[in-house]
Amino acid sequence: MRAIILAAGMGTRLRPLTLTTPKALTKVNGQPMLERQVEFLQEIGVEEIIVVTGYLHEKFDYLKEKYGVKLVHNDKYEVYNNIYTMYLVREYLHDTYVIDGDNYLHNNFLLKTPQTSMYFSARKPNFKAEWIIRYDDHYRVTDIEVGDGDQEHILCGVSYWSEQDGKYIVRKLEEAVSCGNFTELFWDDIVKDNIRDIEVYLQEIHTEDSFEIDTVEDLEKLNKLLSTK
Repeated sequence: MRAIILAAGMGTRLRPLTLTTPKALTKVNGQPMLERQVEFLQEIGVEEIIVVTGYLHEKFDYLKEKYGVKLVHNDKYEVYNNIYTMYLVREYLHDTYVIDGDNYLHNNFLLKTPQTSMYFSARKPNFKAEWIIRYDDHYRVTDIEVGDGDQEHILCGVSYWSEQDGKYIVRKLEEAVSCGNFTELFWDDIVKDNIRDIEVYLQEIHTEDSFEIDTVEDLEKLNKLLSTK
């Protein structure tokens, strides 16, 4: 089992913090978000960790010595959405965790031996333009919709992909990129458009297990919340 951490983005909504620091290395409660992700992965026995960088990529170099991670640089981070970031490391996408670098993991909910592909997801309040997970009585994901809502399960930036599903997604990813019309796509669009041909399940987590940090306001709210715990 391995893990891919997607950390190529510029984090423009976190400026001025991200003028000199990549979004994934923004500190929450005194520690860079990505370092906490790596430590949680290593706690469950994941040793092969691939971090895909882009903006301010040289800032990640210390992670190789500190944690033994592999760094892959996306030099087109300003051109494409994260579909191209995933495309660059597609060879690793099987029996793999995928984590967005801008997620603060408060608790280690990662499973040591996941049996199926899964989206780790919490019910989130009062959200807008998020990826909503639809699932059946057995928690198998049947659809993903982008929209507004309240107290529904949304993509939280942490997933696991089995050997079989990962290889299927890679084929579809390669097809999309070879067609050339992928500039505006996210890699989750590939999953969304092929959801009935793979076997991915919803894995419930607590609302306060994971937080996506997009803005300075998000960061301030989270630091305030953590200071009370």
